[in-house]
Amino acid sequence: MAGTKAGGKKAAATNKAKYGREFYAEIGRKGGKNGHTGGFAANPALAKIAGAKGGRVSKRGKAKRA
Repeated sequence: MAGTKAGGKKAAATNKAKYGREFYAEIGRKGGKNGHTGGFAANPALAKIAGAKGGRVSKRGKAKRA
C-alpha cells in the first residue's frame, strides 16, 4: 500500500497517533520559520556574482571534443 493515497492516509494516522495531533503543524512551523533566511534576496552581492558567472557561461561557444 506504500505510495498510494490510502497508504499515505494510514501513515499520517500512525504519525498523529504516535507523535500527537499537531505533528504536521509542527513540521510546517519549523519549515516556515527556517525557510526565509537565505538566498539571493538576502544577499544582493551574492546574486551579482552568480549572475556574472551565469553570463560568462552562456556566452561560451560549444564544447570542443578531443
